Amino acid sequence: MSSSTSFDPYSQSFTLFQEDGTPFNVTIPEVDDFILYSLQICINYAAQLGASIVLLIMLALLTKPEKRTTPIFILNSTSLGFNIIRNVLQCLYFTGPFNETYTYFAGDFSRVPTSAYAISITATLFTFLLLISIEISLCLQVQVVCVTLREVYRQIIFALSTAVALVAIGFRLALLVLNSQSTLSLTYLEPLDWLLSATNITTTISICWFCTVFVTKLGIALQQRRKLGIRRFGPMQILFVIGCQTLVIPVIFSILEYTTQIPSMDSNVLTLVAIFTPLSAMWAASSVGSDRPNSSPHARHRKFFSRSSSEGHYSDKKAFDASTQASTSPLPSPAQDRFLQVGIDLERQGL
Repeated sequence: MSSSTSFDPYSQSFTLFQEDGTPFNVTIPEVDDFILYSLQICINYAAQLGASIVLLIMLALLTKPEKRTTPIFILNSTSLGFNIIRNVLQCLYFTGPFNETYTYFAGDFSRVPTSAYAISITATLFTFLLLISIEISLCLQVQVVCVTLREVYRQIIFALSTAVALVAIGFRLALLVLNSQSTLSLTYLEPLDWLLSATNITTTISICWFCTVFVTKLGIALQQRRKLGIRRFGPMQILFVIGCQTLVIPVIFSILEYTTQIPSMDSNVLTLVAIFTPLSAMWAASSVGSDRPNSSPHARHRKFFSRSSSEGHYSDKKAFDASTQASTSPLPSPAQDRFLQVGIDLERQGL
């Protein structure tokens, strides 16, 4: 065939037949788009699944036994578990009967088993449960970090946080109901378009609200600690870094949902929050453990030296340490105890 003809082999079509013998045409670009969409969305969910499994294993192995009964650990583990189940079900859906080539192009779902419907609806349900666990976790962490505020301010922040969380949960619940109805009836519902967008926006706003409160309060506390001469990088700085990260990165993925052709980018928003929260807890806990005085080799050497020395040398050493501490430590201040209390409460809650 000469190159001067207008025939384009990449856009040619082929004929398929429905069960009653009715023919219909499918083009190669349509098949390519179908395959590409399935591959991209499965890669997306599989990456989220792998990250969640790895972090759940790390959380189980690295968390101290006494911290495993804290509300934060339970919520973090629950969120990761929900996210693992959600992503497994999503992968099963996009590799199952609903996504077969003939079923998709013919719109013939007569041979789709009941289990496929159950997988689709259950995946949406676990997304809803994941959001609930994340919102409760964020509410709890904001309450902990605002422990030094006045009672009236704490109540206002808690009321606003609850309202923001309930709005996001309400939109997600509405999407769950309508999406389940659409799946069972095999019909496309127009309200799902704006509702899906509204759910994504309200979820992102709620995460931004909690992270803004969290980062602002920690930033103020860190600034006060710097004024008191406490400049060491510790758990509060770690939580501040992860808080800023949780504030920015999920928003980027939420925006990418409207600016790129990659499918389901907004599904990463909940996964990122579910991953960042326990990651900050493990990092901060490791920093607390490594910064204890008795954990360093130098501290253990001093302890051995003080026990093996004579009483006179030990008394002279205590006097020297006391004079050195008095000359280098900041003056006692009520503000110092108040802002150090934030770090103590964070450690008690297992953050």
